[in-house]
This record gives sequence, structure tokens and C-alpha cells, in this order.
Amino acid sequence: MSPATPPRAAPNQATGGSRPAAGTRGFPSITFRILVLNLLALLVLVGGLLYLDQFRNGLIVAKIGALRTEGEIIAGALGETAVADESGEVALDPAQTRNLLRRLSEPTLDRARVFSLDGAMIADSRSLFQAGREVQFDILPVEVERTLAEAVYGRLNDLYRRILPESQRLPEYIEYVEQRADHYEEVAVALGGEFSWALRDRGGTPVISVAMPVQSFKRVLGALMLMSDASDIETSVRDVRLAILQVSGVSLAITVLLSLYLAGTIARPVRRLAAAAMSVRRRRGEQVTIPDFSARRDEIGELSRSLRDMTEALYQRLDAIESFAADVAHEIRNPLTSVRSAVDALDKARDDGQRQRLLQIIRDDVSRMDRLITDIAAASRLDAELWRSQMAPIDLRALVSGLIEVRAATVESGQPRLSLSAPEGESYVVEGLAERLGQVLRNLVSNAESFSPPGGTIAITLRRDGLWVELCCDDEGPGFPPDDVDKVFARFYTRRPAGEAFGKHSGLGLSISRQIVEAHGGSIRAENRVDAKGQVAGARLIVRLPRDQSGPPR
Repeated sequence: MSPATPPRAAPNQATGGSRPAAGTRGFPSITFRILVLNLLALLVLVGGLLYLDQFRNGLIVAKIGALRTEGEIIAGALGETAVADESGEVALDPAQTRNLLRRLSEPTLDRARVFSLDGAMIADSRSLFQAGREVQFDILPVEVERTLAEAVYGRLNDLYRRILPESQRLPEYIEYVEQRADHYEEVAVALGGEFSWALRDRGGTPVISVAMPVQSFKRVLGALMLMSDASDIETSVRDVRLAILQVSGVSLAITVLLSLYLAGTIARPVRRLAAAAMSVRRRRGEQVTIPDFSARRDEIGELSRSLRDMTEALYQRLDAIESFAADVAHEIRNPLTSVRSAVDALDKARDDGQRQRLLQIIRDDVSRMDRLITDIAAASRLDAELWRSQMAPIDLRALVSGLIEVRAATVESGQPRLSLSAPEGESYVVEGLAERLGQVLRNLVSNAESFSPPGGTIAITLRRDGLWVELCCDDEGPGFPPDDVDKVFARFYTRRPAGEAFGKHSGLGLSISRQIVEAHGGSIRAENRVDAKGQVAGARLIVRLPRDQSGPPR
């Protein structure tokens, strides 16, 4: 396997899938990304600021303009010193030209040279004539102690010049022993009567030279060449770049610190939340506490609250499953024990009457177990079904009216009758599952029917309460025992009226009803009805569901 190919993660034995090990990442961390993006933006900005060609060009243009002005003054003065020779031809006098050129160029320290029409150099401001001998001199640069930043910049600048392609380098300035006009293109142009300039490199320092004609009465007598060291331009550019680099260094430090702080406020909490979520998946027998960042009013706080709520719901679900399993085992064990005892006693029965009674007990217990298993299976599937099914607008008035019509067609003599009270002109539409809300309604009616006296009335009332719809189911029975009002929704609660056969109900009806109602975002509660004298007049079950306003009911 090549080094660039990451190793495959070992299959996760708990889930059967292939997962990366804890702490590994397939992509750079958030901290790295934030740091790189912020630094990239800063580097792009700094790179743009360091690209100062336009600034340099402006300084060069200004320098050329100043040299041209200076040259025009000197050329005009030299033109005035022209004299006529024996043949009447006007020409520059070399001696007067040297003296005047040196004096005029001395204040500016710029080097000035004059070339005759035949191309020979007749004067140089850097030449001195003493005792008939010509002496060349030059102005030495002043050595200035450089700072560390300037030294580093100088080395980088030298490296940059060396790696530049030949096409982008300045032409090299060559100091010839015997200088002529044709050595410099700008001088050749000036002898033709036009102004010209050139930029060359002399030992790593750019130099600017300008050339213009020396004229007398518009007649070209020669060419003046002024050359100036452009190191001041490079110094200005360098100073600007150093200032930018210094500010950039401070900005870089601030950017890194702020990036690390920003990454810490994002990446560190996310990493802690991810580690806690991983612990929830892997840890056994111990409840994991998700870090609480709910005080933060941002996405991290929202994520923390969501994970904490999700984890709490998960543990509640696990506790509910454990409790449900224990309740199921307990409820099934009772009829199994009864069947086992009846089977053991069956062999010892002395007559047919005893055997028939024992067989009836066995039949009742088997029927009870069948009912329990059926209701337990329905309760087990209910939660998944509620989450997978798509809810739709449901009209509770139509749902209750349909149940009353079906019951009216099948009611037997002596059974309680159903009545509906729902003010006209009101909407009783909720969002839910029609089949499951119908199951809740049937469970409420079945519970009320169990306790209602023969020929009694079960009154169903619908009413609006703001954004809620309330459904009340009242019976005329004995009501709930005061201590059992909160227990009637517990699983396998089987307190039945006197005279009812044992095991006829599984005790899951109201528990399932509460599960369905809460899955619809509502609530269900029980209370006793009292009459004017304060006596219990029956039981009441109240279901509250959020009203739907999205569309027409089904």
C-alpha cells in the first residue's frame, strides 16, 4: 500500500459496519480550515500591497520629468555658449562646456555628459582636468547600518532579482573606457533632435538616464545625457514594503490568535460533543452526560441542547423498554402460572365437573395471554409507526360522528348510548393520523362503557381553546378512585368494575392512548366529574390536541 493511501478502518463489531477509529478525520480539522482561510485572505491582501510596480513606475516617471527639466536648463545654457569657428560653423567649445557642465550639475549630484555631433564625448561632469590630465571621480554611497528586517528584505530582493527571467531584467549599464554616443540609444535619439530616456541596472541598482539635444537657434550642436541613481526610488519602495510587512506581521499575529480563539469557540465544543456522542454509542451500563453549552446563544448552543434532549429521550426510551419488558414478563407470568397450576391439578381431578372447571380456567388464561400478546405487539409497533407515518389534517367532529353512526347500527339493548356536543361554526381540525386518533377515541369510549350503568350516556364534547382542540369523554359511572387518577394511564393498569370477568382487558388501552396523543403533540388527563352537591357524578377523560391551520381536513 502506498503512503498516500489511507489504511482501511477495521469493521465495527458493534454495528457490523466500517467506521473510522475515534479521533481520526478524513478532512482537515475546523481549526486548520479557519486558520488557513484567514491567513490566505491576509496573504492575498499583503501580496497585493507588496506588488508596488505602479507606485515604482510613478516615481520613475516623476524622476524622468525632473531630469528632463534639469536637462533642458543645462542644454539651454550650453547652447548659449556655442561659438563659431574659422569656417563660420557654430559648435560647442569643449573647455567652456566642461566648466559650465560641472558647475550646473554639481548641486544635483547627477552625472552629466555631452556628446558632439560626430558621437565623441566632449564633457563629463565626473571628470576633472588638473595640469592637463583628466581625472575620473565618482560619488560613493553612504554606508548605513541596516536593521534585521532591512537585511532580510535585502536578501529576499537579491534572490528575487536572480530568479527573474532574462526578459524581465533591466539591461546592464556598461561604463566604456572611450565613450561614444552610439553606446547609448537615448543619446543617438537625442542627436536626431528628440528627447529620450532609458532605465538600466548598475551593480544591482537601477539608474535612469535622459538625453536631449543641445541646440542653438534650433540647430542641433550635440546631445546632453543626464544619469541619476534611482536608489532613492528603490529605497522608497523598500520602505513602503517594510512598513507593509511590519503591519502584516502584527496583523498575522492578531489573525492567528483570533483564528485560534474562533476555532476554540467552535471546534473545541464540537469535538467535546462528538466525543460525548461517541461515548453514548460505545459505553455500557453508565449514562453519559452531554456537555451543556445551552447558555450560548448560537448554533453550538442549539446543537448542545438538541443532543442533550436527544440523549435524554434515548435514555428514557431505554428505561421505558426495560420497564415495558419487565411489565410484559410479569403480566404473562400470571396466566402462565395459572395454566401450569390448572394442568397439574387436571390429572388429580376426581370428577368431570372439576375437569371442566380446570379446562375453563385454562381457556380463559390462554385467551387472556392471546389478548395480552396481541396488545403488546400492537404497542411495540406503535412507536415506529407513529414516526414513519405522514400526518394529515383530521376533522375530529367528522371522526366522532362516524364512530357514533357505526355504534348506533351495532349497539345492543342496555348498552350506553353516545352523544356529541360540538358548537357549530367552529373548526375542530387537527394534524394527525386518522386511524390512530380513531383508536384513541375507541379506547376512551370502551373505558367509559366499562363503568357506565346500563342505559347510561357517554357524552363526547368538542371545544376550541385558543390554538388547541379539546375532546372530553364523560361517563356516568363511579369515577376514579382519588389515588388512582394519575395511575390510569400506566401500563397494565387493570382496576375494573365489580362483576366483570378477570382478564377481559389487558390494561394497555389508556397507556396506548397517551402514547398516541403525545406523539401528536398533545396531552391527555383524567379527572372526576362532580355534581352540584360535590358528589362524584362520573369520570372524565380530556384530550388536548394542537389545532391545524395548514389545509382542508381529510
